[in-house]
Amino acid sequence: MASVTGLKPEALYRRCDPARLGFENTAELSAAAQLFGQPRATDSIEFGIGIERAGFNLFVMGPAGTGKRTLVKDRIVRKAERRAPCSDWVYVNNFSEPSRPAAIELPAGRGAALRNDMLQLVEELRTAIPAVFESDEYRTRAGQIEAEFIERHEKAFTELGEEAARERIGLLRTPAGFTFAPLKDREVISSEDFAALPEQEKKRIEERIVALQSKLENILRGVVRWRKEQRERVKQLNREMTLFAVGHHVAELNERYRGLPKVLSYLDAVQQDVIENAEDFMRGREGQGGGPAALSAEAPPFRRYHVNLMVDHDAGNGTPIVSEDHPTCQNLIGRVDHVSQFGALVTDFTLVKPGALHRANGGHLLIDAYKLLTQPFAWEALKRALSTRQIRIESLAEMYSLVSTVSLAPEPIPLDVKVVLFGDRLIYYLLHAYDPDFRELFKVVADFEERFDRTPENDSLLAQLVATIARERKLAAFDCHAVARVIEHSSRLAGDARKLSADIQAVSDLLCEADHWAREAGRDRVAAADVERAIGAQRRRADRLRERMHEAILRGTVLIDTAGARVGQINGLSVLQLGEHLFAEPTRITATTRLGEGRVIDVQREVELGGAIHSKGVLILSAFLAARFSTKRPHALSASLVFEQTYGLVEGDSASLAELCALLSSLAEAPIGQALAVTGSVNQLGEVQAIGAVNEKIEGFFDICSARGLSGGQGVLIPAANAQDLMLRSDVVAAVAEGRFHVYPVSHVDQAIELLTGMPAGEPDAAGGFPPATVNGRVARRLRDLSALRQQQQAAGAPPRRRGRGRDRAGS
Repeated sequence: MASVTGLKPEALYRRCDPARLGFENTAELSAAAQLFGQPRATDSIEFGIGIERAGFNLFVMGPAGTGKRTLVKDRIVRKAERRAPCSDWVYVNNFSEPSRPAAIELPAGRGAALRNDMLQLVEELRTAIPAVFESDEYRTRAGQIEAEFIERHEKAFTELGEEAARERIGLLRTPAGFTFAPLKDREVISSEDFAALPEQEKKRIEERIVALQSKLENILRGVVRWRKEQRERVKQLNREMTLFAVGHHVAELNERYRGLPKVLSYLDAVQQDVIENAEDFMRGREGQGGGPAALSAEAPPFRRYHVNLMVDHDAGNGTPIVSEDHPTCQNLIGRVDHVSQFGALVTDFTLVKPGALHRANGGHLLIDAYKLLTQPFAWEALKRALSTRQIRIESLAEMYSLVSTVSLAPEPIPLDVKVVLFGDRLIYYLLHAYDPDFRELFKVVADFEERFDRTPENDSLLAQLVATIARERKLAAFDCHAVARVIEHSSRLAGDARKLSADIQAVSDLLCEADHWAREAGRDRVAAADVERAIGAQRRRADRLRERMHEAILRGTVLIDTAGARVGQINGLSVLQLGEHLFAEPTRITATTRLGEGRVIDVQREVELGGAIHSKGVLILSAFLAARFSTKRPHALSASLVFEQTYGLVEGDSASLAELCALLSSLAEAPIGQALAVTGSVNQLGEVQAIGAVNEKIEGFFDICSARGLSGGQGVLIPAANAQDLMLRSDVVAAVAEGRFHVYPVSHVDQAIELLTGMPAGEPDAAGGFPPATVNGRVARRLRDLSALRQQQQAAGAPPRRRGRGRDRAGS
């Protein structure tokens, strides 16, 4: 096995040469034309926005701060500028069925014109109609109708009276109506005189009165019919006069909206309704007023002619781009408001309110997926609208019988919208797995990268981005050294010296803080020192817990050795994340070995403080031990592994290399140098695999060693695969350059155990044996001894060892 040497200082930090950037400060740079480093996501977005097919809505996923919304809006704006403006939509009164308001589509900008035209029409009619009814022509014609009725009425009664007079019977008008009475000398005879008449005369009079009474009844019935005819003639006259008043006004509107059949049909209905309800204009009032607060149980006369403008598009703005930040069900599909009048909730078509789908119709709607899914009924409402391609306003309260009131059922509006959802990958995959509708409605996914390659071209593009942010936020210009430091910090955020972080928000925040420190120092240019101070301030603000934990180690409360050597004891490295702050601390890992039945007990898992991945790592190292040393004999080993002084969940397999080395040290009785810490995972072949947060782990152990005093022998063993990820702090790099600290890349457990113990690991010979004066040789001898002791006990009839109460979770 090849020996391992520490990494050179230049391998610990990839610097950005300011001279290669080609500018003195960002004031010389042009603005970034577009977001860079996301070719896959960009292609997906352009495809999703460009395809005009149902169901090809877009789900944009990736971590926050990567510029998802910025890129999507930029691409949508480019497309929207080339498209014709979208239609306006209005709701108008449905005169035949008021509970179902009618929807009308108009060209962009015509919706507001129709609303204003209808308001103007009502105002004009409120003057024109009363003027017509007060004209001489109307009075003359109405007077003629009345005179004809009176003449006909008087003629009928006059003729009846004359006929009765010829029979010596009088037609009398009384408060109770008309009656007949016998006459003598044109005077009504008294009851005594009538009784004195001969019976034949009395009978004649009575018969004539009955006949005349029958004619009177016919005349009275005729009067009712004539009165009805008179009213109909007056109504017809009123219709003619109203049509005369309203006809030319409506004709003007018909000419103005020629080519819009639904508008023309609506205007015809308005004209007919005005004619039928001309008396409302004669009274010269509008119910209780014009606003919603004045709405009464009976619709105010003139409100029914209003136009409810739902969507108003300026004719020069292209297609709409709507971002809904509070996607409730009502905010998406609209609602019907109610007002309280006399203890009842009432409404009409003017109280129908639009939702985000109305405003985005014909364009694009941008929604945060998490906010959408956490709003009751909102997700189902959006899916229903996209599936039916209609916006149907429904009252949730009425749907679920939460209120008892009269509501409206507005006519659905056709929907043509491209919906863009923004969310985490977890949300996308959960919806894709458990919601069949999601797969039908959101067929395009744009996946944003967390990081991209660090190339000279991308360095230049990031510099342009710095210049763009500085201009947009009115920051001071950044000199080339400051920009180089920002690029280096972006690599640190990416956790890889070969990459740059796609977290544009983090870069933007850093620029603002650096600008603040430059202004505090009285400089008009941001320097590298200002960027460095901003980075340090960010770390300092979130560093309270790390300082408390390191203080506990330095005071000896938490036991960590950084000098000397111990058997079965090693320094592992644990990472903690609080919010966006990531830091590491050393953790003591100990191993004990003894005669047993091949079990390696993971104490963390036994007490349910170990995660599944950590337990997997313990099982892998157990398999490695058995496969290397016990292929031909029983694996008579019982071992225990524990993270000392840890009281929370331990997860991940990045300590499996350290755990394996502790087991080998215990078996070989070879002390491990405590000046070294170890991180890395292993596979069943003993190969060391890459881990995360390598920079934080190195710096965490360095801080403890530095606080106690660097001796020159301290260092950290890392996976060789992580060597190209290193972007360490300047003080760590300086200590390595001075030979006071070391970083060792290892690719196999044998390399690690050699560095830790100072003994050769030992290579197997042709028979599979190891040299005795090596770590592997001593481990093999110890396991042989344990196996022989186990066989002796079995031969002597010793009772088998009882298993512990807990199920063997690590080695079985």
